[in-house]
Amino acid sequence: VGVEYSTTVCPFLCRTVCQGTQNALSTTGNSEIQYNMMKDMYTGCEIVMGNLEITMMEHNRDFSFLQSIREVTGYILFAVNEFSRLPLDHLRVIRGTMLYEDQYALAVMINYQKDGQHGLQELGLTRLTEILEGGVKIIQNKYLSYAPQVNWLDIVRDGSADILIQDNGPENACDEACGDVPCWGPGKDKCQRLTKTVCAPQCNGRCFGENPSECCHIECAGGCSGPLDTDCFACRNFNNSGPCVRQCPQALLYNKNTFKMEPNPNAKYQYGSICVAQCPLNFVVDGSSCVINCPPNTMEVEKNGVKRCEPCGGLCPKACHGTGTQTRQTVDAFNIDSFINCTKIQGSLHFLVTGIKGDDYNSVPPLDPEKLKIFNTVREITDILSIQSWPESMSDLSVFSNLQTIQGRSLYRTYSLMVVKIPSLTSLGLRSLRRINDGNVYITGNKKLCYHDTINWTRIFSGSSRPQRRQKQTDIKDNCPRSQCVAEGHVCDPLCADGCWGPGPSQCLSCRKYSRGGTCVPECMFLTGERREFATSSGECLPCHPECKVQEGKETCTGPGADQCVACANLQDGPHCVPSCPEGVMAGEGVIFKYPNKQGRCEPCHSNCTQGCFGPSIGDCVGSSRNTQSQTTTAIVLGVIALVFVGFSIFVLTVLYRRGLAIRRKRAMRRYMENGERFEPLDPGEKGSKVCARFLKPTELRKIKLLGNGVFGTVHKGIWIPEGDTVKLPVAIKTIHDRTGRQTFYEETDHMRAMGSLDHMNVVRILGICTGVNLQLVTQLSTQGSLLEHVRNHKNKLNPQRLLNWCVQIAKGMYYLEENRMVHRNLAARNVLLRNNYTAQISDYGIADLLYPDDKKYFYNEVKTPIKWMALESILFRRYTHQSDVWSYGVTIWEMMSYGAEPYDKMRPQDVPDLLEKGERLSQPQICTIDVYMVMVKCWMVDENIRPAFKELANEFTRMARDPPRYLVIKVRHLVDIQGVP
Repeated sequence: VGVEYSTTVCPFLCRTVCQGTQNALSTTGNSEIQYNMMKDMYTGCEIVMGNLEITMMEHNRDFSFLQSIREVTGYILFAVNEFSRLPLDHLRVIRGTMLYEDQYALAVMINYQKDGQHGLQELGLTRLTEILEGGVKIIQNKYLSYAPQVNWLDIVRDGSADILIQDNGPENACDEACGDVPCWGPGKDKCQRLTKTVCAPQCNGRCFGENPSECCHIECAGGCSGPLDTDCFACRNFNNSGPCVRQCPQALLYNKNTFKMEPNPNAKYQYGSICVAQCPLNFVVDGSSCVINCPPNTMEVEKNGVKRCEPCGGLCPKACHGTGTQTRQTVDAFNIDSFINCTKIQGSLHFLVTGIKGDDYNSVPPLDPEKLKIFNTVREITDILSIQSWPESMSDLSVFSNLQTIQGRSLYRTYSLMVVKIPSLTSLGLRSLRRINDGNVYITGNKKLCYHDTINWTRIFSGSSRPQRRQKQTDIKDNCPRSQCVAEGHVCDPLCADGCWGPGPSQCLSCRKYSRGGTCVPECMFLTGERREFATSSGECLPCHPECKVQEGKETCTGPGADQCVACANLQDGPHCVPSCPEGVMAGEGVIFKYPNKQGRCEPCHSNCTQGCFGPSIGDCVGSSRNTQSQTTTAIVLGVIALVFVGFSIFVLTVLYRRGLAIRRKRAMRRYMENGERFEPLDPGEKGSKVCARFLKPTELRKIKLLGNGVFGTVHKGIWIPEGDTVKLPVAIKTIHDRTGRQTFYEETDHMRAMGSLDHMNVVRILGICTGVNLQLVTQLSTQGSLLEHVRNHKNKLNPQRLLNWCVQIAKGMYYLEENRMVHRNLAARNVLLRNNYTAQISDYGIADLLYPDDKKYFYNEVKTPIKWMALESILFRRYTHQSDVWSYGVTIWEMMSYGAEPYDKMRPQDVPDLLEKGERLSQPQICTIDVYMVMVKCWMVDENIRPAFKELANEFTRMARDPPRYLVIKVRHLVDIQGVP
């Protein structure tokens, strides 16, 4: 298998590198086929990237084409052959990056004719001077002489490597010119050249003489002709276009003057033991190396014509192993399900008769043709696509309609695409195939096949710098004659250019004019149609942004973005067309509001407006004092006219009394919220902190109305009458019950004080803690109710901006709890309260830690267990961390985006753990784009260490909140501001 370079890669290596094999003692076909494959692969090759394996060859074979090989990066296996001499006269180095039987870089075994006179007599490795890794195994070669007596310790670098030599031919004497030095064969030119054991002690590696000044450079391998790094016979690490170097020039260099890493104009990539300016076309750049496949959690991304391995940034496209191995020879009924949702095939795909029609010998049933639709998702095959059998009911290969690239990194002979003797095939149907990076095309014996001869194959083959032995790119013959195809009407659509894969405008290789969704069209909808379009530079018709105004008689847009409209359908915010002006957008310095002016442009409200505005001045703010004063004056005037003096006096006194009472309540509430007490912790090793909450007496609290029952207890609306004061403050009182009867809460704990010390705008503030038989937590009364009730009751009036703001606020509140080492354990939409229309606050945090461990175990086995919100490790192992809260956060966001729907509503709670272990997750809400849904999926990863932190979630949703319509798609019937919702 040869390797293809572009013309700029290297001027002298383009035809010297070839791929090796990894078959060991197995063979691919009969001896004739195997010999021809090796001859095609290694003729003119100098560096074998991989293993050189020669097995089961007869005595009359000519292997002179191996004389050009100078280096093998893997191992050499020479076994069960009958010819007399191995002509590797120019081989200098075996690198041993892969080892035979995991320990041998050179294995020569059983090379003789069992019932005859033929066999290996001479191992022609006369220039071999170094094996970098691995040992030597030479056994059972009946006629082999000379080589077993070679000084292998001088060749093998690793002194601990195994050298196994036994049961070979007779020992023959070397030529007198060799003296005491062993030899590779008869004649004075076959003496072994020693480059290590004869060196002076000062030499760290090889040498070219016995004197201390005759040491090879440390980067040399296999000896040298002088002391410089350019005098090496081979390089120990990398060859940088002549000099041997420890590493190739890196992409970035440190500038000692600017103290920065700067691009290196002379950077090169590592390809085997060579430094190249560009990787071969069918390889991928990973950092500073050329690799066959990208490592885990990365994917191939093409930038500026170069394929690089880049982090996925989420779930990676699915890559699957192909066929062609001993245990997986063809696609069949047993293995086809392993290709579900695969976008990339690592290896090859073979379709043989034993897979399509079944294999009675191995009990493999025939393949269901409908199952082949699984391959609709495949976009790339790294090796070859070989189709030698196909269902009779299918007339094309349209199951591969999304296949775009065949890399051809490993070939069958010289082919990477083969379609052979398929009698039912009338067209190929490979409508998306655009590149075959390496290898040729073999299409033959398909008696009904048309359209294939219209394809411009030169356009599909990538690049034009193929080696001369690869110029024959297609072998297409014995298919349906072109005249018969034309007579039967099997011709390309008039809109096609460069040929087609089948009938119709959707099968064109390229389009004469424009294309839409992969189908050629005569014109884009520039001036007509319900939804106008624009054309890309490649002629593809794409729709304008929905906020672009349809223009009569002229184009509507110049690109896909909301900032590329000729005119806006609704309003304009800066360069972008928007459905409404931003209200309550989270920015770096707080919440921003805008209003539309008469020209339909969004202008910022006054900086003091906190709930929106109708104009630019402070008096135009929603709820401004000027409007309030006007309304109060009108009410007073009407009151004077309507009421007598006494009634007016009573009214004024009542208003003043109520106003004074409200002011007293506000001041009292502010006083008790701001004045905290310092407590020393129970553990003397911890630092004391200020507790904002007060420890109250039961006599200070009055319960008025039951608001609801929670998992941990009940919630009442009540009043708090502080001791020594007469003011009555409206509060919410949560009573925590101990179901075991063994727990009381008379003592004050550090955890209670920690809960009382929390103070954040997105966390419900605890005003007081009342100990006793049942613990009572006193918080501010939320008049808006829970987030769950709100999204259920007002789902038709919510906008994307509000929803994303709530996502940010909940994440910030949870991040604050995380910073204070407070694990929530019960985060859900029902436990998020709304202080007003713009602020969400988290409640019920830390309550589970107030209970005994036994009580927690008892609680989580009850019917009310919130299993549908819990992380998998919490359900199975009762392990609760901040990362298990991240899981619950994802479910909470799902509730909000689903307008209060219950997770897994059609399942019993006890069935949910099995569902999660199988990999199933909540479905994508209708209003969410894939970006928002993928954030939820990240929160539900099984490995808790992969889930995002709350700080990352807050930053992600803050970014989304800057452009809400891009991430949430809500069809609003009426533009109603939610601030008017009760």
